[in-house]
Amino acid sequence: MTFIEKLSAYIVDRIIKKITFFLVLLIFVSGISSSIKAQPSHLTKTQQLNIKNDVFWNTTAGQPIYSQGGGIFKFPDPVTGIQKYYWYGVHYKEAAAYQADPSVTHSKDTFEAVTCYSSTNLVDWTFERNVFTKEHLAKLGKRPTWVGRLGVAYVKELNKYAMFVQHGPRVLITLAASPTGNFDWHQELDMTSRIGTSNTGDQTVFTDEDTGKSYLVYSYGKGRSKIYVSEIGMNEGMVTLLDCTMIFQGESREGNCMFKYKGKFYMAASNIYGWDASHAYYLVADKIRGPYTPTNKMLVMEGASDDYAHISQTGFFYTIKGSKQETVLYCGDRWANFAGNGLGFNQWLPLSFKEEKPYFNSLSSWNLDVKSGMWSVAKDNNYIKNGSFEADRKRIPSMVKPVQEQLTGWFSTVLKGNKIVTDTLSPTLNHFNTEADRKIVIGEKSLQISDHINFKRKVSQMVSSSPYVKLPDGFYTLTAKVKNSKGFNTLEMYAKSAGKNFVLSFKNPHPTWQFIRLEKIRIKNGKVEIGFLAEGIANAFCHVDDVVLLAD
Repeated sequence: MTFIEKLSAYIVDRIIKKITFFLVLLIFVSGISSSIKAQPSHLTKTQQLNIKNDVFWNTTAGQPIYSQGGGIFKFPDPVTGIQKYYWYGVHYKEAAAYQADPSVTHSKDTFEAVTCYSSTNLVDWTFERNVFTKEHLAKLGKRPTWVGRLGVAYVKELNKYAMFVQHGPRVLITLAASPTGNFDWHQELDMTSRIGTSNTGDQTVFTDEDTGKSYLVYSYGKGRSKIYVSEIGMNEGMVTLLDCTMIFQGESREGNCMFKYKGKFYMAASNIYGWDASHAYYLVADKIRGPYTPTNKMLVMEGASDDYAHISQTGFFYTIKGSKQETVLYCGDRWANFAGNGLGFNQWLPLSFKEEKPYFNSLSSWNLDVKSGMWSVAKDNNYIKNGSFEADRKRIPSMVKPVQEQLTGWFSTVLKGNKIVTDTLSPTLNHFNTEADRKIVIGEKSLQISDHINFKRKVSQMVSSSPYVKLPDGFYTLTAKVKNSKGFNTLEMYAKSAGKNFVLSFKNPHPTWQFIRLEKIRIKNGKVEIGFLAEGIANAFCHVDDVVLLAD
């Protein structure tokens, strides 16, 4: 073999070896990449899964979740016998219409079905089936009426599952052979002999997993100024309520529900604001039938006031008894005629406790590990409270319930112009968005900065670490959507932390909604003031919506 031939053979051999090496490397890297993509995008090293509020939720199959006014219960799977979480609630026709087009508010609540979803981790939900439907009611000759506020209890004497649901002016009891079976008509209860009204106000089912006993928690049907608890059981061959104990009598409450934490019972409820959001109230007792304290005077959960319980109403609770921690899951409903109060029908938040005192952690995104009971704040959590300005469903300042001068979670400081008071001459602090607005921004309301005379005003919110949720030091980005007229000498979005100001000016007119962004805000000492500063002539206006503060 000549020198040239030997050289050529050597070069070919080296090329083949390099190609082989890179092919093996490519296969190895591809294998790693595939295994990463095969993992759920929300899975972390600690096995915590993400719960995201302020969005519409889907099942594991990508279908919308429709479940309102219900509850979560732990039952054995009818096939495997393994304990699973079953979530029951109502699918209303208008909920689907609102999800399809969030720019339209619907005034009706047409019952479609009671839905059943199952999960092993309280995050990923699989649709099982509609377990009680309008067609079933039609076959029984029942006229269309309100159907809602329900829960399911296991009745060991029958080895069946009983659903208690409001049905017009009565409490309907239906039975099924399994958690996912057809719930058939059993009987209706007229509550008059028990509480003086044929119907309950609001109601939920609470199961004490320590004893296996289930209870109906409900309010007086008129005015809702009394709350009762009744054990669910058998009497003369029928599933019914065995007793009736009044545990509260005082100011009217709705959204009545109960949970148990470290051996104590908590009775929770919301204000009588229709289907609007409100504070989250509670009482506490050592025994389920009481006495509850403070006597007939509910306390507001700390952390729930700045955005009316993350713009929701008390729906139900579920207590996770993990290997490391006991965590109470607050499950709030967003009703408000299926629109106008922020996206998403379900808002789930973790509670924290200082001894027996609950604290409401208002988060837009957080992570949960159901096995350990541990939870953490997610990277994409929005630290702004009431950032879409939907907590207040009325004109603010408001002279009617709830009487208030300031927007929930925000403070407007008048530097020049008319005072902000509960009077018709006061500037209005929120704007009622049009349907066209709502194609771009979320909900029926936005912030309004305007006056009938020349004005200068600051609208601000102080964002800081709470006892249980830290605002980490570091860099953040503040964004918002704005629409404003001409006539402003000053119009700014700002952030202020540790004596340093970060400012974005946008005083030029924006006749349509614009997205604005203030970057590289350095937050120190776990505290930042964010807000908007405006100085304008009479009747100049600025509307602000969807304010978001995210860590970089």
